[in-house]
Amino acid sequence: MNLKPLGDRVIIKRDEAEETTASGLYIASAAKEKPQSGIVLAVGEGKLDKDGNPVPVPVKVGDRVLYGKFGGTEVTVDDEEVVILRSEDLYGVYTD
Repeated sequence: MNLKPLGDRVIIKRDEAEETTASGLYIASAAKEKPQSGIVLAVGEGKLDKDGNPVPVPVKVGDRVLYGKFGGTEVTVDDEEVVILRSEDLYGVYTD
């Protein structure tokens, strides 16, 4: 990816939508909800606090994150659909 986010923004590749329900029924493409999780592809340098001190972004490239349903901006970069959000719009980081 040739795009570097600015400030406290992160670029996320959204997870694929589920094809079937938990009971095995297939979901029509029109009824699929967009996932609210994905993999971090790029991270900005962070922002400055009120005293001018740097506040780094709390995630790194490769982290799997959870974010809000209506958060971020969907864009296409290098023929890949991604979501750009502020780090404060992230709800959590998956851990193993």
